[in-house]
Amino acid sequence: MSNFSNNINVDKHTKSISELINRARQVRKNAYCPYSKFAVGAAVRTASGEIFIGCNIENSCFSPSICAERAAISQAVSAGHKEIVECAVVAYLPNEYVYPCGVCRQTLAEFANASKDIKIYLAKPDEYDDKFFVSSISELLPGIGKLNLN
Repeated sequence: MSNFSNNINVDKHTKSISELINRARQVRKNAYCPYSKFAVGAAVRTASGEIFIGCNIENSCFSPSICAERAAISQAVSAGHKEIVECAVVAYLPNEYVYPCGVCRQTLAEFANASKDIKIYLAKPDEYDDKFFVSSISELLPGIGKLNLN
């Protein structure tokens, strides 16, 4: 988890980052989370610049639940896009940002170009909050990569 001291103002960055975060905010509203009540939205940008979105979908036995990040990646891969360059994750905790879980980190790493990293933007659901936290898949999952799996 992260504290708010590392916030970055979205106005200092490109409109494309803002668009990615806003798409994640919008899809978060569609989350199916009757058990945890913890709604998450995600948006991924592919190497071609297209954006794919996903939200978490829970199941009463939890194991088959789908995280928002993996839902967005599934949309991208289903459309023929297999290289992710950016990901925005939107969820709410009072004093923290929500990071992708371990399975989502590994899935993101799977679809990163071997020579590149994926930027991860963590944001709150409030569309009037222009701050977000920036990380990367190499920071969240150090020492892993396709080269390490061969």
